[in-house]
Amino acid sequence: MAAEDVFRTVRPLDAGTWDAFAELAERNNGIYGGCWCVAFHSAYDRHGTSDTRALKEQLVRAGQAHAALVFDDQELAQGWCQYGLTEELVLRHGREYRKDPPPPARWRITCVFVDKRHRGQGIARTALEGAIGQISAAGGGLTEAISETTNGREAQSRFLFSATVELFEQCGFARRRQVGKHAWIVSRHIDPAAGQNE
Repeated sequence: MAAEDVFRTVRPLDAGTWDAFAELAERNNGIYGGCWCVAFHSAYDRHGTSDTRALKEQLVRAGQAHAALVFDDQELAQGWCQYGLTEELVLRHGREYRKDPPPPARWRITCVFVDKRHRGQGIARTALEGAIGQISAAGGGLTEAISETTNGREAQSRFLFSATVELFEQCGFARRRQVGKHAWIVSRHIDPAAGQNE
């Protein structure tokens, strides 16, 4: 069995999966030293919020934080892809983004994280595909992200918290505009799932 075959279960981040998400975050030092994947939330005050774990849990339980969680065959979460409505999440490179904003998107994808011991096993792709499916189930719409290109260069993983442009392109996103040395706005219109209206 291939390594990626054990990472096939994707569930939404919600009150029922919070404990699994929290265990993964704690196992990885709170993510980047304590971020808890809140830095992109509009509700996050960089200078006033000290308890990022509590804020993340509050947002999850209020239905204001969304992610596709990838579980292994032991029912442990090993990665996620964070997404949300544009009013819920901000993007990095905001100043450059606002100079020539793309068509308004409904959704944003801001963070893709994989447990440090399970990287290179297809979890990021599974998480991104899971987020696309969850966005589709929620009505779909134009979805954007800002990610980094890696072709032809060695990129440190700490800069790839939003996955890679190449992975987004493999999942149907297109480059729109460069906003940093290696950073691009990518977007895709995600069709609503059958029976869903945008």
